[in-house]
Amino acid sequence: MNTQATLSPQFYLTAPAQCPYLEAERERKVFTHLVGPRASEMNDLLTQGGFRRSQNIAYRPACENCRACVSVRIVAGEFETPRSLRKICSRNSDLVTTERPAIATAEQYDLFRTYLDSRHQRGGMADMTIDDYAVMVEETHVETRLFEYRVSTGRFGEEGELVAVALSDILVDGLSMVYSFFNPAYVKRSLGSYMIVDHVSRAKRLSLPYVYLGYWVKGSRKMDYKKRFRPQEHLTGKGWERADVEEPVE
Repeated sequence: MNTQATLSPQFYLTAPAQCPYLEAERERKVFTHLVGPRASEMNDLLTQGGFRRSQNIAYRPACENCRACVSVRIVAGEFETPRSLRKICSRNSDLVTTERPAIATAEQYDLFRTYLDSRHQRGGMADMTIDDYAVMVEETHVETRLFEYRVSTGRFGEEGELVAVALSDILVDGLSMVYSFFNPAYVKRSLGSYMIVDHVSRAKRLSLPYVYLGYWVKGSRKMDYKKRFRPQEHLTGKGWERADVEEPVE
């Protein structure tokens, strides 16, 4: 891979493939490499332009006949936790969150494997080994952190059970949640939603205006949870615009 920084990044287009969210559609992506000393700057600009990061690649949908994928970001400074999310926070009040460098561990991988085997058995990540996981976490030229969520033991210096992990980028204007996973056995905790609320709180403390959630896919029920986090903005042909969305029925 070329690791030299360029003033004008080169963009490439993938071949058509089956869309993982809409069965009737074929997906294509435009992508570029995030490498070199300007990688963080490029990650900021590309994220603001609707791209997502995966390892040292920034990509966004470039499908020929579909525009269902919409980039979403939460307006952190105006976010007020609704009653449904306050209940989720209460259920997880016993969790302790630790921010760590982007260094993979066997304990994280075990949780990651449990999550994939339960939720994404047929997905593109289903066969990932511990080495693949380490590459996903550590192969980055941008400012990236791991957030571990553990059940408190109540004893000083003793780490409790690891139940959730978020891999997130620190941007100039917000936090970008690259990938998150959790123990599916704790379904009543709604850990995915809890991690998003926690990131909004962190963004507020850091005086960062946004939390980037990636794509909302119109017509895909598995993406409807993103509607719960308001106010939010969607990237349109006119730029980022405030979106009026209805909270999904649980």
